[in-house]
Amino acid sequence: MQNTTPGAGPRVRDPRLDFYRGIAMFIILTAHTPGNFFTRWIPARWGFSDATEIFVFCSGMASAIAFGASYDRRGWLIGSARVLFRVWQVYWAHICLFLFIAMMVAWWDQIGFSDKSYINSLNLTPFFTGRTGSETGIVAVTSDNLIGLMTLSYVPNYFDILPMYIVILCLMPVVMGLARIHVALVFAFSIALWFFAQSRILDWLGIAAIDLHFNAEPWSHREWFFNPFAWQLIFFTGFAFVRGWLPRPPIHPVLIIAALVVVIGNMPFSSVGGRYEWLDVVNAQWKPSTMLITKTDFGILRYVHFLGLAYLGYVIAGDGGRRLLPIGKQGISRVWKWLVTFATKVGQQSLAVFIFSMVLGRILGMLMDQTERSIAVVTSANLIGWALLICVAYIAAWFKSQPWKRPAVA
Repeated sequence: MQNTTPGAGPRVRDPRLDFYRGIAMFIILTAHTPGNFFTRWIPARWGFSDATEIFVFCSGMASAIAFGASYDRRGWLIGSARVLFRVWQVYWAHICLFLFIAMMVAWWDQIGFSDKSYINSLNLTPFFTGRTGSETGIVAVTSDNLIGLMTLSYVPNYFDILPMYIVILCLMPVVMGLARIHVALVFAFSIALWFFAQSRILDWLGIAAIDLHFNAEPWSHREWFFNPFAWQLIFFTGFAFVRGWLPRPPIHPVLIIAALVVVIGNMPFSSVGGRYEWLDVVNAQWKPSTMLITKTDFGILRYVHFLGLAYLGYVIAGDGGRRLLPIGKQGISRVWKWLVTFATKVGQQSLAVFIFSMVLGRILGMLMDQTERSIAVVTSANLIGWALLICVAYIAAWFKSQPWKRPAVA
């Protein structure tokens, strides 16, 4: 993990950040491809936390590198302006992603390759036909849902990550302003936001508090699947490590053992437990309360599990990522070197890759619906999907390099 000093010059990007964020991108594509048996081996099947935590944590670290330098060099106002410009970009990425996928599934249903309704599979029928809430009695027609889409008050589950990211980015100017007063205020602010977003815990404690949730549908009381006021905790944890507000953890046998205990101890309560009878008994009797592992409000045990997993990843990668691609080491596998290089490139272009993967996942799922989903077909779909993510990362990097501004070569 990388420390930065306010006012210092630009730092070399930590390869561990991009590598692990790239791995998260591959996992997210796998998880968003319907009927993909490769999902049996993603982190979500082995513990409470999953690729979402990896993505949000690494995004916090990347934001500290990208935006923190602007705050240091140009002050709070210009730094916040750059953050708001990123919010603007992510907002339109979300809108375009929704409209493109909505168009795509509607077109696929019209073609009629399958008896399956792909509009229904994403629960987008209310967007096209309207909906009356059984609890609220509110009638929401397509025009209402279009307004809800643009104001982020209509957020179907498949499209919930970017709205969460938008709100968290909007909190960054507040965090940087508090840090100017005292760093302790940042931790107090982040922890307080997380605590008051824990509706189940507050109800259990009998505490009446402000409802820190956003409605996901105009016609119901359903909340955003990812509560940004809870998920900001993991984002600003990564942010704090890079800014130097949290010390770099030492590599110590006791900490390694503790992290292993946390990670391995979570396994009986994960999806792995459903495959063995004796683990089913353990799961039924000892599984923690839902309020401790909820994904919507980012339960505390998800946080603990991810920190254990992140520490092990930190140890495995080595200081500065030297174990990912050991410099000067003879005999290093060329295939492994390619894998690390490709994953790093994907992690560097995470927004473009994420948008593409959300579309690609639906396309791969629809194409596999036309087959019997054999091992060969599903394996090929995953390999082709991962290869396409790598291609998109390199294309995005090429465009970002603005080759049209380079001097012409004879």
